[in-house]
Parts: sequence; C-alpha cells; structure tokens
Amino acid sequence: MSKRDYYEVLGVSKNSSPDEIKKAYRKLALKYHPDKNPGNQEAEAKFKEAAGAYEVLSNPSKKQKYDQFGHAGLGNQGGFGGGGMTMEDIFSHFGDIFGGGGFEDFFNFGGRGSSRSRRAVQRGTNLRIRVKLTLEEIAKGVEKKVKVNKLIVCQQCNGSGSSGSGSVNTCQTCNGRGQVSRVTSTFLGQMQTTSTCPNCNGEGEVITKKCPTCIGTGTVKGEEVISVKIPPGAMEGIQLSLNGKGNAAPRNGIAGDLIIVIEEIPHEHFVRDDINIYYEHYLSFPEAVLGTTIEVPTLDGKARVKVPVGTKPGKLFRLKNKGIPALNYPTHIGDLLIYINIWVPDKLNSKEKEQIQKLMGLDCLMPAENTKDENFFDRMKDFFKR
Repeated sequence: MSKRDYYEVLGVSKNSSPDEIKKAYRKLALKYHPDKNPGNQEAEAKFKEAAGAYEVLSNPSKKQKYDQFGHAGLGNQGGFGGGGMTMEDIFSHFGDIFGGGGFEDFFNFGGRGSSRSRRAVQRGTNLRIRVKLTLEEIAKGVEKKVKVNKLIVCQQCNGSGSSGSGSVNTCQTCNGRGQVSRVTSTFLGQMQTTSTCPNCNGEGEVITKKCPTCIGTGTVKGEEVISVKIPPGAMEGIQLSLNGKGNAAPRNGIAGDLIIVIEEIPHEHFVRDDINIYYEHYLSFPEAVLGTTIEVPTLDGKARVKVPVGTKPGKLFRLKNKGIPALNYPTHIGDLLIYINIWVPDKLNSKEKEQIQKLMGLDCLMPAENTKDENFFDRMKDFFKR
C-alpha cells in the first residue's frame, strides 16, 4: 500500500511555514489522540500517520529530500508511519509540541491524568557512507548491497542490557514513568514542574544485573549487509536516507539513519552535463572533407552516425534519448551530444610530408579570401536554439 503525500496528510502546502506545519500536526494529534479515542484503531492509525508526516516535514533536511525525491528519497521507510515506531516513540519525540507538560498534562481529563508514561527513548546515531556509481548504473538505476560496520542489537540480551528478566526493576523514584514532578510555592501560587528522573535517566527502569556481553548498553559492534535502491538519474553528492539502518540505540531505543552519499565515477568516454552526456570524436582530414559514417559508444551499446561532406571541427550531432533520465522523471531522458574534432598529426616522416605538400597546391583546399565561419561559441548558441 502506497503512502499518502505528507502534505496531504497534514493538510498544508509545500510553502507552509514551520509554525503552520506544527499547528496542523497539533490539530490532528489532538483530534486522533488515543486517550480521546479509546479502542479506535482507525484513529490510532491516523494519529501515527500524522506523526510520520510531521517527523519528515519538521526536519529541514528530510523535508528537502522529500520535496526533491518524494518517498523514494527517504529510503525504505519514511516517517513514523512505516518505520515500526510505537506510540511511546511518538510521545517521546513530539510530546513537547503541546507545551511543557507534554501529552499527559494536556490530556489530564478531569484531573485523572493520562495513563501513558513518558519514558525516555534513546536514539542511535546516524551513519554516513559513500556509494560509487558508474554512469551506466546511474542511467538505469541500480540496487547495491553494502556492508556497514555499526552498532547492532546485542543478541545475548536482545537489546535490553540486562542479564535476564529478573535483572530489571521498575524505578522506585518515578514509579516507572521516567519523570518526576515537583510542586513549589511562588507569589503566583503553587506551580508544578516536571523533569527527567535522575535515578533512571528517564527510562523508568533500573538494571540490577548488566548483560556481560554488552555491559548494559544493549548494543555491540557488528556489521550488516544492507540493500540500497538507487533510482535512475542520481547525481554526484545527492544523499539518500534509510530510516533505522544506522547505529542501534542503547536498550532497544530508536535506531539511527543510514545516509548514502552518491559518488559518480568518471567515465572513460563521456562527460556528463545534468541529463545530457558529451562525447568527443576525432575525424581524419579526408573523412571530414569527403564525409563518412562513424561508430560511437553509447551508455547501452553503440550507434552509427552519418557525417556529411565538408564537416567542420566543432560540429555537434545529437542522439535523442541517449543520455541520463531525470531523477524522479524517468520518461524525461537527456541526449548524447557528439562533438566533432579534426585530427592533426604532429609527427610526419619525409614521405608523408611530401604527400601533404602536394595537397597544399590544390585550390579546393585553400580558403577563399572572404571565408568566414562562426566561432565555436556561436555554433553552440545556434545549436541549443534548435
């Protein structure tokens, strides 16, 4: 099932300001919050969908990738909606959007308070790797398998950091909530403040016996082979993001992201200019004078091009749709531009010199007095006006 457009989910436009995006998300979160819709799975799904959209559109870097490449630019998972995020993850990330008290204080219906805890969820760090691509791979798109050295979940304790189920106790300071509240008296009256529990660092639990393999962190050094799908038309320096494929987080937190930076390998024959590619072909003097048919390489094989009589150096031939597809617009394909040059030998033996000197006496090879040809830049201007 394809994901809905994130702007459509929040009901905002691409030009909306960060405050407008935040306000739109807050409105939907209030409407579909589980505490207001107990047992309503549709409301919970919409709540998660809105959180997923806001997670992307509130992040300038992710928003830029989404605006450029759509869901494909976010990797295999974009936003919380498809990333296996729990409700606790969403509360941990966006609880502050409702003010200092967070979700619980905002949904304190009738003084009862929300039953939902605010345990801190740790996040793994992002990783950045470079993937080298040939021009042929860029033109067609490619799936690369890369081996990444990173922190992975400890298999001994399944990421819990403890040596067993009996080695974790509920924090007695915060009673498992991860936060403690304090009431102080001021000249304005009593004020309640909430802060992270100092005993469990907001996790709500205390490990009494640590896992001997990971020493309580829940992560160990390891490696993972990750499949990266790169769409046709990728360019040098663009970044793709795979959510949750970075370093694992301590004690089953949220894994970081894997950032893939594209690096283009210089081609033996072609020079790339956006979606067009250039190829320089040398003709001999007789070929330029008499005309010929040449064979030139392309990204998917070879092509034959007819060179007319009297072709001058600087002539450009265009092979339509033999270039690079535009990123995210695979039907818009660039061209292969063949730049013609004339080969002039710089070393001749005596016999060769004698033959060339005979040619110098031919009137047809001598320029007329009023001969005037466009220079290279004029030819280029005329070419691109076509």
